Amino acid sequence: MSEKLKKLRKSLEGSTKPSSSKGHSAVEAARAAAQHRMGAGRVPPRAPGYAIARARGKEARQRVSRTELGRWEVQQDRAAALDLVFAQDADRLPDLIPERHSRMAANPFAFYRATAASMAADLAMLPDTGIVVQACGDAHIANFGGYRSPESNLVFDLNDFDETSRAPWEWDVKRLVASVAICGRHRGFGDDWCDKTARLTAESYRAAMAYFAELGALDVWNAYIDVGHVLESLADHVSKADRRQVAADLKRAFSKTHKRAFDKLVTMRDGQAEMVYDPPAIVPLCRFLSPDNAERVKEALATLMEGYRGALLPTYRPLLENYRVLGIAQKVVGVGSVGTRCWVAVLTGTEVADPLVLQIKEANASVLERWCSASPYASHGERVVQGQRLMQATSGVLLGWTSAPGFDGVRRDYYVRQLWNWKMSVDLEKASADELEIYSQLCAWTLARAHARTGDRGAIAGYLGTSEKFDCAMAAFAHSYADQNEIDYAHFLARIGG
Repeated sequence: MSEKLKKLRKSLEGSTKPSSSKGHSAVEAARAAAQHRMGAGRVPPRAPGYAIARARGKEARQRVSRTELGRWEVQQDRAAALDLVFAQDADRLPDLIPERHSRMAANPFAFYRATAASMAADLAMLPDTGIVVQACGDAHIANFGGYRSPESNLVFDLNDFDETSRAPWEWDVKRLVASVAICGRHRGFGDDWCDKTARLTAESYRAAMAYFAELGALDVWNAYIDVGHVLESLADHVSKADRRQVAADLKRAFSKTHKRAFDKLVTMRDGQAEMVYDPPAIVPLCRFLSPDNAERVKEALATLMEGYRGALLPTYRPLLENYRVLGIAQKVVGVGSVGTRCWVAVLTGTEVADPLVLQIKEANASVLERWCSASPYASHGERVVQGQRLMQATSGVLLGWTSAPGFDGVRRDYYVRQLWNWKMSVDLEKASADELEIYSQLCAWTLARAHARTGDRGAIAGYLGTSEKFDCAMAAFAHSYADQNEIDYAHFLARIGG
C-alpha cells in the first residue's frame, strides 16, 4: 500500500473505533461521517426479530451459496444481449442515435454504462437469494456523487434512478463490482488491482450491511455521508498538494449552482434573454417549432408544468409559484440515456430575477420490470421519484414528476429535478488508483445503506456472514463479467461499423 493511500485511509478513519474486519477503512470513513451527524448513539438492544432475520438470511444460502453467487460463464457470441441494447433505440430520438452509439463506442467502460438492460437479463438467468430491496438497477460507479441536501450539506449518495425497481439486492452489488473492474481495466490499473478493489468493494458492502443490521430503523434512515466532514478530516492529514486538491473539489462543487447553470444556458440577444444553441448538447425548443405547432407545444408545456406542480410535496408547491418559465431546451445527457427525451427548463423569479434551472427527463419502464414485478406506480416518472426518495438519504425539495404529449402526440412520463445543485462527482478518467479504490468502497457503503432502508437488512447481513466468501465471489464475478463486457464491446463495435 502506498504512503499516500495510508494517509488517505488514516484521515478518513477519523475517531471511529476500528472494525474487526480488515481492508474496508472507507466504510469506517462513511460510518464516521454518518455518526458525526447522528451523534454515534449506542447500539439498541436486540428484539426477537433479529435472530429470525439472521436465520432467514442463512437459509437463503440453500437457494444459492455465496460462492455460487459469483459464478459467470463467459460467452463468446451474444447476439441476443446486443439485441437488447439496440432495442432501446426504437423509442429514442432518431437524430440522437448516432450520438448514443458514438459515446458507447468510446471505450469498454462507456459501453458498460449503457448495458443495464442486457445485464439485467443476464442476472435474471442466474440463481438469486430471494431477498428483495428497492434496487437502483444501474448502480455502476459513475452513478454516485455529491449534491446539496435541503439542509445545505454536501452529501454523497446514489444519483441515478431511471431503472429503480424492486429486485434482489445482489443485482446492484454485481453491477457495482463489475463496474469497478471494468473502469480499472480501462484506466490501465491491471487485473491484480481490479480483482483486489472489486473484493474490497464487496467487503465494504458486507461490513456496512453488518453495521446497519445492528442499528435501529430510524438511525439507518438518518445515516448519510457528509462530504464536507470527510474532506475536512482529510485535509488535516495530507500534503499541501492534497489539501489544494480538496479545496479545488469543494470549490468546484459549491460553484455548480442554479445561477451558474443559468449563465451557461442563457445568453442575451438584443436585450432579450434566450437559450443558448450548442448542438447536440443543448438545442432550444424554438429550433424545433414551426408556426403550425407552436401553439400546441405551448399548451403541452403548460400541461407538463401543471402536472409537475401537482406532484410536488404540498409544502413546496408555493415555492414554484414564485417562478415563471423563461425558456426550454433539449439536453443530451450521459451515455445510456442519450436519445431519451430530456429537457432543461430555465425559470426566473416573478418579482426578483433569481434563476432556477430544472431538468425534465423522460422516464420509461425500468429494465428490471421485465424480470421482476411490474411498477406499482401510476407513471414511470412517479416510480423514479419514489424510488429515489426511498434509496437516497435526502432528496431535493423540487423533485417531482409529470406527463405530457410530445410532438408526435404520444403522451410520455417525465421526472423533474433541480439541475446543478452543488453537484460533485469524481473524474473517473483522472482519479488515481488509490483514490478510485477508496471511492469504490464509499459507493459500496452508500449502496448498502440504500438497501438497508428498503429491505430486510438483518437477512442480508445473515446471508453475507463474517467470512470472505462473498467478497471473493464478487471479485470472481467482476473479473468474469469484465471479460464478458470486453467481448460484447468488440461485437458492438463490429455491429455499428466502428
